[in-house]
Amino acid sequence: MDKKRVLIITQEMQPYLNGTDIGDIARELPQYVQDKGNEIRVLMPRYGVINERRHRLHEVVRLSGMNIILNDDDYPLIIKVASVPGARMQVYFLDNDDLFKRKYVFHDENNNFYEDNAERMVFFCKAALETVKKFQWAPDIIHCHGWMTSLIPLYIKTAYKNEPVFQNSKVVYSMYNGAFEGNLSKEKFLEKAPISAMVEPEHLNAYKEYNHLGLSKGAATYADGVIIGSGEIDKDISKFLKSQGKPVLEFTQEEYLDKYAEFYDNLAPIISK
Repeated sequence: MDKKRVLIITQEMQPYLNGTDIGDIARELPQYVQDKGNEIRVLMPRYGVINERRHRLHEVVRLSGMNIILNDDDYPLIIKVASVPGARMQVYFLDNDDLFKRKYVFHDENNNFYEDNAERMVFFCKAALETVKKFQWAPDIIHCHGWMTSLIPLYIKTAYKNEPVFQNSKVVYSMYNGAFEGNLSKEKFLEKAPISAMVEPEHLNAYKEYNHLGLSKGAATYADGVIIGSGEIDKDISKFLKSQGKPVLEFTQEEYLDKYAEFYDNLAPIISK
């Protein structure tokens, strides 16, 4: 594999959130990529359930201090970092007290889906890209894991398409089974998702079901390639992916890290300068 810069943006990762396909893959993949001689950066939300003392998170003062503007609302972005146990690898956590400082991840104590999950998703996607801009680190591959990252492919093709740091980036979206039931708030989604004038209403039509299926379709519409990360995927999604005619890596458990690396090579064959 040629030396590349690989950005992993994930909604979950072990050991910070455990017990999911996303968490397992997001832990193993960046270490594998780095061990092959590539550069990596990993970003995820700093959910309130993540114990900062146990995992030794600390604020990155030189990166914090940005404000993420969503429509008329202004959210301070706090960026923290931790070293992954047993690996020479760091994870950057994106935090905001209003959106993430709570006792549960996506559902409240009564198992109700948070009404502001659409807003939290938009914040995280925009904050992730603004953070990479502040790194001044141009990724060859941006690999998105989970529905919380599903707007990243759209934003790279619209709001951030003229940003030098993303000029040569290829976006991969990993699709997982059954992330949540129910729907995001349509009103909140349509209000917050257009983070710039370059994100037009017709761009959001790809996400119009406002549920897990719709977010998956939207991400696949704008991604350069799709990886199936779970053994069973909705038949409607499989049919949709075939209609898109873009590179798809089917689910595999055998030597999957090697196959991910090969997928990267096919999308972005040029070595980073």
